[in-house]
Amino acid sequence: MRLDKYLKVSRIIKRRTVANDACDAEKVLVNGKPARASYSVKIGDIIEITLGARTMKFEVRQINEFTKKEDASDMYIVLS
Repeated sequence: MRLDKYLKVSRIIKRRTVANDACDAEKVLVNGKPARASYSVKIGDIIEITLGARTMKFEVRQINEFTKKEDASDMYIVLS
């Protein structure tokens, strides 16, 4: 699954266009390297997002094409 779609489906970022813009601005790192929106997310990847002064770090646990709101947080683990 593409990185921008994963961020939207997992509800880490609310809109896919915002996720795409964050990737273009190199505010999204995957395994310590800047990632493009087209990056193919794999289980075990560490995603780090910097939005404003806030930095969030997640580990990918599941990859689902669709998910319910209640189940979205099962797709990742918050590291910091």
